[in-house]
Amino acid sequence: MRRVPHFHVSSSLNRSSIEAFGLDWTRMSVARGIAGSVAPEVEGCFLATDEWEAEYFLEMNNTGGPVDLWGVDGVDPAALVSADTGYLFLPATIPRAQLRLLRTDVPPLHR
Repeated sequence: MRRVPHFHVSSSLNRSSIEAFGLDWTRMSVARGIAGSVAPEVEGCFLATDEWEAEYFLEMNNTGGPVDLWGVDGVDPAALVSADTGYLFLPATIPRAQLRLLRTDVPPLHR
């Protein structure tokens, strides 16, 4: 089982919750999702599989404010599931110990 680094983008408003509890979609309530959703789209955590895809999610930002980029270690790529949107997610919570805060307060792009 090969484990590779992944990435997760979340509203900066979620930082304290992520630092305390890790990534847990059941705690989504403070801010909109990256695509603008007000509730979890799947029972799991969306992950980008490389830096290019992580940048794409940073640019997608529909949260209404700045976002953070998290590095996620220890995820087996075979455990990822494709959502109806085609994006990959892990159908599990991710403990804080597997997360590294890489970038903070990335502002939304003004299109």
